[in-house]
Amino acid sequence: MNAENIFIAHPENADQLSALKAIVKALKIKFEVKKAKEDVYDSEFIAKIQESQIDFEEGKYTRVKQSNLQDFLGV
Repeated sequence: MNAENIFIAHPENADQLSALKAIVKALKIKFEVKKAKEDVYDSEFIAKIQESQIDFEEGKYTRVKQSNLQDFLGV
């Protein structure tokens, strides 16, 4: 399988899914259908992202001017 070109679609209902399947079959393109996983990311990672969002909303973040970015990153 050549993974150079990957096409990802997110059909929202059964009609869209059926239509997409029909199109790729008509074009003789190999495909696979996978069910979306509810927990795609690790729960610990999700908790860190949510915590960061709360911190941002509360103003707990640092602004860095582009001109100071290299100094800030220690590059």
